[in-house]
Amino acid sequence: MALEKMEIDSLGLDATDRMMLNCMIKNYNGGPVGLETIAAAIGEEAVTIEDVYEPYLMQIGFLSRTPRGRCVTPAGYRHLGIAVPGQQSLF
Repeated sequence: MALEKMEIDSLGLDATDRMMLNCMIKNYNGGPVGLETIAAAIGEEAVTIEDVYEPYLMQIGFLSRTPRGRCVTPAGYRHLGIAVPGQQSLF
């Protein structure tokens, strides 16, 4: 019940994690998108994203870093219930 009130889902993502992934998907087609662009779009410091949010999202396979920028992985799309571009929806 406490995690529900804090808006933490079954995998441990909080509202900011989901906002970051949703922003990247909706505004930048899932990436690649630069760190500073993500920070400006969600109103968070770039260093906070890099140190706090990215490591866990990368660890669970929802985010990848490429030379061109950050990208949401198909697993990230599925967790949010959003169809992966180029694939048929499972919903």
